[in-house]
Amino acid sequence: MSVLLTLCVVLLPLATPGRGARRWEPCTDLRPLDILAEAVPPDGAASGISVTRVQGALGLQLSAAAPHAMSFPASKIFVRCDLFPEEFSIVVTLKPPSLPPKKNEYLFSVVAEGPDALLLGLRYSPTRVHFLFLREDAAGAWQTRVTFRSPALTDSQWHTLVLAVTEDSFSLTMDCGVPVDITADVRFPATLSMQGARFFIGSRRRTKGLFTGLTGRPEDNEVLKYPYETNVKMTLGPRPPCTKVEDAQFWFDASRKGLYLCVGSEWVSVLAAKEKLDYVEEYQSLHTNSETLGLEVFVIPEAGLFVATANRKATSAIYKWMDGKFASYQNIPTQQAQSWRHFTIGRKVFLAVANFDPNEKGQEFSVIYKWSQRKLRFTPYQRVPTHSARDWEAFEMAGEHFLAVANHREGDNHNINSVIYKWNPRTRLFEPNQTIATCGAYDWEFFTVGPYSFLVVANAFNGTSTKVQSHLYVWLLGSFQLFQSFLTFGAADWEVFRIGDRIFLAVANSHSYDVEMQVQNDSYVINSVIYELNVTAQTFVKFQEITTCSALDWEFFSVGEDYFLVVANSFDGNTFLVNSIIYRWQGYEGFVAVHSLPTFGCRDWEAFRTTAGSYLVYSSAKEPLSRVLRLRTG
Repeated sequence: MSVLLTLCVVLLPLATPGRGARRWEPCTDLRPLDILAEAVPPDGAASGISVTRVQGALGLQLSAAAPHAMSFPASKIFVRCDLFPEEFSIVVTLKPPSLPPKKNEYLFSVVAEGPDALLLGLRYSPTRVHFLFLREDAAGAWQTRVTFRSPALTDSQWHTLVLAVTEDSFSLTMDCGVPVDITADVRFPATLSMQGARFFIGSRRRTKGLFTGLTGRPEDNEVLKYPYETNVKMTLGPRPPCTKVEDAQFWFDASRKGLYLCVGSEWVSVLAAKEKLDYVEEYQSLHTNSETLGLEVFVIPEAGLFVATANRKATSAIYKWMDGKFASYQNIPTQQAQSWRHFTIGRKVFLAVANFDPNEKGQEFSVIYKWSQRKLRFTPYQRVPTHSARDWEAFEMAGEHFLAVANHREGDNHNINSVIYKWNPRTRLFEPNQTIATCGAYDWEFFTVGPYSFLVVANAFNGTSTKVQSHLYVWLLGSFQLFQSFLTFGAADWEVFRIGDRIFLAVANSHSYDVEMQVQNDSYVINSVIYELNVTAQTFVKFQEITTCSALDWEFFSVGEDYFLVVANSFDGNTFLVNSIIYRWQGYEGFVAVHSLPTFGCRDWEAFRTTAGSYLVYSSAKEPLSRVLRLRTG
């Protein structure tokens, strides 16, 4: 039996073009439209439509005798203009029948009344879903078809399909699964006129291609026992609760143009409109124990979202995200902490701090803390000897766990070894595994490319100059071996990121200095560099240079389908009050500056996301105040 339960359309902002002083107005009221409800005639049974309950759901069954019964004029919903939207989604809940291999049935169509031309249509076959639309240009009009493979559709079960269309991007999601995305050579038309057109549900106005069932048409004495009603409820406005009461109901977030389904206790996205970063606003001033040199944002399952601040004075802190803000959670004694690193081994949760100064007894060590499920706090787990540690990097290779520490200097000697530690499952401790010679090491960054593992170090100072080689190492035969060297200037950070199949490395250069030359104020305003991996040449090549002001950190993040880099500009040679910049990826143009953010001695950036939205947080090395910024999207 074939039953159509709901057919809903979400029309994203469509408007009449502006002419003269006329204001921009939407063609529809921009609310989700239940077009199945629009199409059902009041005399359902007499028109060859019956209500059938299958597997607990109430749906409509169409009669082959009246293929045009469920229809209505397009003018009924296009109240201000006649143009179909360029961006829209269609949500269909249905129980299709089994079909012969080459048969197609229409779920809906829009047909021009006069010439009987198909303007728009959605149909399916046993293995595919086809979306059709008419395009016109100076050469004439032709029909375009976008085809999705859907082998599991005709299994006599209920399914929900979501078709989302944006310009040349077409996406089909079935049963809240992984979307199938297609980028077509032909865009959906911007001027598809609905003038004189008619919507048809379950047909193309003809008997051929009618949405049919296995039981044939209803008996002559069958009557429509129930008035038509859709079992799908749609909530508009701010985010509602998702409980058993709202289970299987939809929520349309008009501000973000997203459609969500309540499943259990969570709103599951079935249609996420493309998010765009509009602007950045200050969200929270986070007062810290002292100046903050590093941040680490992390999540502990069943405990929540946290941020650890590495503070200059004797106490660093952990804050927990509660009621939409970070609140003080735990203080931890540290020795001019530089950074934190969160990592897990199995179900164990750890947090390692890089201490720069010795303790009151003159002992130099950094500390690894372990999360206590009983105390819901971090407790000391292991002390590790370090030398003015700047950074920890945690990584896993072939099921084994490692920690790399960036030792900056020992006394006045910056040319010392940094150490890679390996987790011993028997002793449950980290033990030295390899030493690597470094020059004023500031940062480690681990990443993988295919089966290969890499570790890159930011070398900042060799005792006489910041113009030093920073090195990239590859894991071969049980150890890290030199792979490539980069000329850097006071390198303070590496950031690895991917855009599609492309792999990039960005270095933050902080200072051009040599003891033999006179100090110049403009030596802090220098280029930081983005490198891209050339797979054929098996090397990273220079992709883009960006002028920065004593850059100390890069942070890569995304909003919707856009990619961004934000730099921590700390000092321009005259003042610590300088703007940090957000750059947006623009393909051939590379990264282009889009937002300028006032910061004071900016040291570190972290991006994070909650159910309420996306955020950035930055730390200041010059005042006991970090700031949380909210990314406003449209």
